[in-house]
Amino acid sequence: MVNQRPGRVIIEKIQPNVDEGRFPLARVQGDILEFSVDLFADGHDFLAADLILTAPDGSERKSAFESLGPGLDRFAAKTSVLDQVGPWKVQVEAWIDEFATWVHEIEKKHEAGVNIDLETREGLILIHQAAENAASQSLTASEELKQIAIAIIQDDIADQERVRLAQGENLARLMRLYAKRTSGQTLERPHGIRVDRERAVYGSWYELFPRSAGRNKGKHGTFQDVVAQLDDLATLGFHVIYLPPIHPIGLKFRKGPNNSLIAGPEDPGSPWAIGNETGGHKAIHQELGTLADFQQLVLESAARGMEIAIDIAFQCAPDHPWLKEHPEWFKTRPDGSIRYAENPPKKYQDIHPLNFECDDWQGLWNALRDIFLYWLGQGVRVFRVDNPHTKPFAFWEWCLEEVRKVDSGVIFLSEAFTRPKLKKRLAKAGFTQSYTYFTWRNTKSEITEYFTELTQSECREYLRPNLFANTPDILHAFLQDGGPVAFRIRLILAATLGATYGIYGPPFENCNGTPAKPGSEEYLDSEKYEIRHWDLHQPGNLRPLVRLINEIRTANVALQRNDSLKFHPIDNVNLIAYSKITEDRKNRILVIVNLNPYHTETGMLDLKNDYFDISPERDFFVRDLLSGDVYRWNGSRQYIEISPQRTAHLFVIEK
Repeated sequence: MVNQRPGRVIIEKIQPNVDEGRFPLARVQGDILEFSVDLFADGHDFLAADLILTAPDGSERKSAFESLGPGLDRFAAKTSVLDQVGPWKVQVEAWIDEFATWVHEIEKKHEAGVNIDLETREGLILIHQAAENAASQSLTASEELKQIAIAIIQDDIADQERVRLAQGENLARLMRLYAKRTSGQTLERPHGIRVDRERAVYGSWYELFPRSAGRNKGKHGTFQDVVAQLDDLATLGFHVIYLPPIHPIGLKFRKGPNNSLIAGPEDPGSPWAIGNETGGHKAIHQELGTLADFQQLVLESAARGMEIAIDIAFQCAPDHPWLKEHPEWFKTRPDGSIRYAENPPKKYQDIHPLNFECDDWQGLWNALRDIFLYWLGQGVRVFRVDNPHTKPFAFWEWCLEEVRKVDSGVIFLSEAFTRPKLKKRLAKAGFTQSYTYFTWRNTKSEITEYFTELTQSECREYLRPNLFANTPDILHAFLQDGGPVAFRIRLILAATLGATYGIYGPPFENCNGTPAKPGSEEYLDSEKYEIRHWDLHQPGNLRPLVRLINEIRTANVALQRNDSLKFHPIDNVNLIAYSKITEDRKNRILVIVNLNPYHTETGMLDLKNDYFDISPERDFFVRDLLSGDVYRWNGSRQYIEISPQRTAHLFVIEK
């Protein structure tokens, strides 16, 4: 026997959601969401429902669900502005709307010529109940309800007038607020929304190795050298300066140039081999400078509107202090040695992975969380996390939430070039952004299929792509073979397909496409293993294009979001066309890229005039933001011709 009378309303299929509310939606401050839901009950009673948002500060925001049409049992409601960064709760409260049911009943009976005296008295009971409920909240509302009840019960008015009074908008509003709610129901589990700050969805990233920032060739760079580059990087339009690990580098089994097993006395080793006798993950490599120098770098970047992101790699060099202090945190092999990292055929003898299944797993988890908190205390609010897919999902879900309790504006970038389900689960677990497979999507069909998934499938609700055109680990064959034009192509694609993109800066700007060996995606003389000196002002450098692209992104709001991305037909496999448009249609961007770095390509582009809000009877103008050229177009079909030197059209459609 059920001890409490159950509600009659059924709540199903709330959208959007992530795994039926198991994980929060990902949104940014200032967003407005529309939720839809199935609501129905037995019988023919009318239903009502509220969307209830609880903000991070505990305040509630209510929006009424409205029916999407008779017989559909589908309702929709828009949220108020998500104006606070942090975790929001979403609840649906639904109930039998006795008042709306009553109004409908007297309407039908009056139309049929049936006497409604008894029905009128039933409605008055509902109105008086609402007046009593209102008395404790608003005496004015209570009095208004009483006056309406008096007007309806008058003996000298016709039934038609009673019906008209019952249909009044003000009465409906007051009854919505104060009427007794019966047979109510709520979601079994409130859903969540993680609201991040703007940088979570829009930004331009620049990766550099501080040790290569020195002004003199061969000399180890410092944080002060990076500070000297900040004005230049700000002029280029970057928002985030990402630094590989800045910690002491292990001496044991240190790697030499090109990942050789033997390092010379002057070889700096890999920054991802973290820790030596001077310290571990909370220490700074002494040749980079002091903690005060790093803090100055953070402050100087902020003064120019930029942020410093650091790499968090939860792994240890053989001489990391934890190997002595906490040997239980590592896996020991049958011969007594500690397992080093491998990704066959690659071997990383200079790195030991952590054992998340050790007996002291709680101590390990707390220590790793405290690394984030330490650098958060030094002013870092953006973290690129190395290989998160090799650590338990439960750890990330716990750890990222723990850090966000201290600062809800922290941004975590997941560097997980792994299987799709693992990548998606990390995003659900709380990573703000994700590396993607963009690097390996180079043909028209590959790009179209992949970005349709990213922007139009359910993963748009939780996974935010960060499109890196290259990384220290990945020099794609397209860049190796296509020369400077290939770098231009990938830059334009990354910066316009995605609201957030990045480049591993110096090699990309210099169009460095030399692999370590044929068939390898590793760079020859990789900066991961040695200090490099970059001439960033040599002829053919891409800096002018990078600056222009970032200026275009800043000036065009449509490029700062992903949801409106739409691909358009063009009858050439080497030409790809897509657009981004703001909701108010005031900013309309059309991008057409020649994917062939060797030859001029032509094709006929098909546009839908109604999609672009263009009159088919009138000419319209498109301005190429890359070249400044203006074209006068008419109709939905346009001839396109793009040479490798031009590379792309980045049009704004003008009114």
